[in-house]
Amino acid sequence: MTSIKIGILTMRPESYSVKRLVEAAEQRGHQAKTIGYMETHMSIAAGRATLMYEGAPVEALDAVIPRIAAAYTFYGTAVVRQLEMMGMYTVNGSQAISRSRDKLRSFQILSRKGVGLPVTGFGHATRDTQGLVQTVGGPPIIIKLIEGTQGVGVVLAETMKAAESVIDTLRSLNVNFVVQEYIAEAVGKDLRCFVVGGRVVAAMERSAAPGEFRANLHRGGKAQRARLSPSERAAAVSAAKAMHLPVCGVDLIRSDHGPLVLEVNSSPGLEGIEQATGKDVASKIIEHIEKSVLAGGGKRDHVGV
Repeated sequence: MTSIKIGILTMRPESYSVKRLVEAAEQRGHQAKTIGYMETHMSIAAGRATLMYEGAPVEALDAVIPRIAAAYTFYGTAVVRQLEMMGMYTVNGSQAISRSRDKLRSFQILSRKGVGLPVTGFGHATRDTQGLVQTVGGPPIIIKLIEGTQGVGVVLAETMKAAESVIDTLRSLNVNFVVQEYIAEAVGKDLRCFVVGGRVVAAMERSAAPGEFRANLHRGGKAQRARLSPSERAAAVSAAKAMHLPVCGVDLIRSDHGPLVLEVNSSPGLEGIEQATGKDVASKIIEHIEKSVLAGGGKRDHVGV
């Protein structure tokens, strides 16, 4: 097999996910290097784009895996966009990453494509907080910051008074948020489906820690391998396709009316899902890159720059 050069954009080269991607690439005979994207700078001129890192231009890479932290989305996606301008194949595109970081925009895209979602409300005026809450069926409701991650900025409001208090506080701080119906039957559990190249390659069920309603592993949740129904598998694949993310983590909950998508994560971690399922997800990502670069010329269904 032809050896390919892979760049991994990251601020944490020591992380489990990055180490596994480097290991998987090298095991398949490829070259992999990490690039600290926040330490780069770029030159933009007529007909010419350059990215500098560690005092030298970034050389031509066959593929780039963006591992962009939520806190650095603006600069990180600018770096991804610069590499796209330089003609390099990026596994997930800059626009798709940006869209995935905005929960409201994500829900609007998924809704348009007919993907199952919890009923979601969004508003600006403070005069009809009760009306906004009733839009999603009334208390209890979930309140989420639009740019929150890993369960941060997610609140369960069990009464109208609690909902009004949280919403009024967020509005006074000029913070954007959405409200969602509370799916009681999910009982503190969700599914993380890891999608690569239009297929679910691994799935785990996460259970919230005692006294916690959020199932995120970063919030103390536990994980085990999950067996997906055909509808759950189809929902995950449809969500990834709608968001134009060939590699992503799709979070679902089970409801009485089918699977509902909570989030599509453009930089999902590998540690939790590889350990819970025993699946070599890193190698699946590298195999997808091989198919895209060697067979498909690096084309993907993504709107570029």
